[in-house]
This record gives sequence, structure tokens and C-alpha cells, in this order.
Amino acid sequence: MKFGIFYEQQLPRPWGERSEYELYQNSLTQIELADRLGYDHAWVVEHHFLEEYSHCSAPEVFLGAATQRTQRIRLGHGVVQLPTNNPIRVAERVATLDLLSGGRVELGLGEGQGPVELHPFGARVREKREVWEEAVRALIPMFTQHSVQWHGKYFDFPERNVIPKPFQKPHPPLWVACSNIATIADAGRWGMGALGFQFVSAEAARAWVTEYYLNFTQRPARLAEYPANANIAMVSGFMCAETDAEAMEKASGWTFFVFCLSHYGRHGIPAPGRGDMWQAYQEWRHTPKAQETLTSGLIGSPETIRRRLREFESTGVDQVILLNQAGRTTHADICTSLEMFAREVMPEFQAREAQHQAWKADVLAGRIALADEHAERYTRYAHQNEDIVRLTPAELKARMAAKEGQASPRG
Repeated sequence: MKFGIFYEQQLPRPWGERSEYELYQNSLTQIELADRLGYDHAWVVEHHFLEEYSHCSAPEVFLGAATQRTQRIRLGHGVVQLPTNNPIRVAERVATLDLLSGGRVELGLGEGQGPVELHPFGARVREKREVWEEAVRALIPMFTQHSVQWHGKYFDFPERNVIPKPFQKPHPPLWVACSNIATIADAGRWGMGALGFQFVSAEAARAWVTEYYLNFTQRPARLAEYPANANIAMVSGFMCAETDAEAMEKASGWTFFVFCLSHYGRHGIPAPGRGDMWQAYQEWRHTPKAQETLTSGLIGSPETIRRRLREFESTGVDQVILLNQAGRTTHADICTSLEMFAREVMPEFQAREAQHQAWKADVLAGRIALADEHAERYTRYAHQNEDIVRLTPAELKARMAAKEGQASPRG
């Protein structure tokens, strides 16, 4: 099993003049520390306008700085929003980042959160999957071909040579955001790595891993010509401390993360620049729902976390991505947690990575036959509640059509 760290760049109010500066400097220091400690990946999101929840709107710039502070850790876009970016600019930025890092980039691709993010860029929620798919098809040839043109429904550009070209050949490994758990099945068909969240149980994880590999091996539907990337990663709320009680006390940032997702799911951002998510969170943080959230991550003593990880290791999950920078979790607590995990938890699982790779090779070669475990029974990740709704593309279109129908005057 491999391990990564995950950055939303959360920054609860109130803010001072140096708050964002310190946030970014501390995050770079943490990634530099993770590099020295032997973590495998550092993943960074792209979000726009999501105040307090994510101040990471230019991940390629942040990751560019990280390339000069690290030596071996792989640097992941988790993810680039394709509906809010032109594919040409994505290709240019990713290739530049790959050159700066000496070939350490992982390229996650996603659709964007919803109207708050998409509408200012002229993108529509109902079309985001179609835009995403067309953008992938337009993007991939730019990494390898010296003459590319595209004439599609959403993007149109004349023949050009998009430069520079990436260090990795043909290009960095491809991943797709799987905030909606059903997208894991699509990721398998597309031959991309799946970036999801912690499953509700080992049984759910095994079912979705099986569904992914059945689609990967038996129902391929690549969107373009690119090397397959057979990987499943899950993001987990994280805090490692001497005791379970201490870890729970220090992990309130994870409950803030979930609260923000719930809040945006219900309300969007009704008053840009004038809200206060941290204040709104204060009442919710003491509710049973918030306390239940603390049990949905990897939060506890080294022994507690080892026990939980062994359950997921047996399911075939490739990578666990640890979300530690959340809410008001302090820089010191983040660093101490990363150090303790690397010292007391990580070695056991890294030692068995060769066994996992052998199992995966047998699955991909057909030497191990997987039986359908009906993953559709498990419709949510462990952290998701009724307010954190991730609709499928078809469900999104139906909802938007219903809203339009209600708004249209009756003749």
C-alpha cells in the first residue's frame, strides 16, 4: 500500500493579512517533510470561490514551488478542473510542471463542484461531464503530437504544436475524480486511476475495487490513446497521535471539512465575501453527526490506524491519501502526525507493497478471476451524509430540467 497527503488549503475565518501567506508556506514545509519521511504522493486540489473550504485556485503554481522543495515524492493534481480550463493551457502547465519536477507529476482530471465554481467561467453544470470528456479527448494528443487541431462542440482551435512536452513519456499517469462513488466504474472503463474517498467498510471497498477491475479488464472504453493507469486511491480524514482520545481532540479539522461540504450542498454561497463558515460550524461541531464523522477517517493511535488500514489493505486499494490540513489543525500537529505515522504505521504496509503489485498483475493478466460483488449496493462514501449529494450526470440533467420546468411560465 502507498500513502499520500492531500491539500485543500483550508483557511477558516477570521483572516489576517498574512493568513494565506502562512497557509502556503506551512503547506510547502509539510510536503518537504513528507518527502523526507518517505510518503509517496502529495495531492493538491483545484477549487474556485469556495471560501474557507479551499483557497487553492492555482495548484500548478503551488506544485511548481513544491518541485523545488522536494526530491522524490510524486506531485499530484487532484484534480485539474477541465470545464473551467482550456485544454491547451492544461497541457502547457502540466508539461511545464513535469519538466520542473523531473517527471514526478500525476494528472488527475475532474469536472468542478457545481454552480458556484462553474458559472463564473461560463460553464454549465448539466454539461460538465460532456465538456470533461471532450476536453480529455482534445488534451491527450497535445502531449505527444507535434501538430494538433480540434473542432468540437465545446472547444475549437486551429492546428498548432503545443509546447513544451512533458518529461514523462508519453505523459503523466491519468486519474479521474470520483466524488460520486459510481464514477469508480467509469474510471475502470476509461483506464484511469480512481481518486475516491474512504469507503464505508472493507466490504464496500472490496466491491468497488472488484467493479473497477472488471470494467478495466472486460469493458474498456478509453476516451483517447493513453497508457492505462490501474490504481484506486481513497482520501481519508487523518490524525495520528499517542492515544485515540488525543487524536480525536486534534482532528476537528476533519469535521470542518465535512461541514463545509454539507453547507455548500445545501446553500451554495449566498453572500460571497461576507459569510463565516467557521462561525456557522461552531454549533454543528458538537452534534452527533459531527462526532460520527470522526469515526469515518483514520483518526487514532498508531495501533488503531494500523488495524483499520489492514482491513482496507486486504481489499486491493492501492493508495491511502491522508487529509490532515483541514480546519484549524495546527502546523505543528500536522507535522507531528505525519512523523508518527511514517515511523510507526507506514513501514508495515510499505513492506507488503510487492505482494500487492503481484496480486494486481495477476488480476490484470486474468490469472485471478474476480466475481461481481454488486458494488451498486454501496452508494456513498464513509464521510457523506444526506447533504453531501453527488449526482450522476443523468441525475444532474434531470434535476436541472425539473428546475427549468418549474421556472417556465405556464401557457
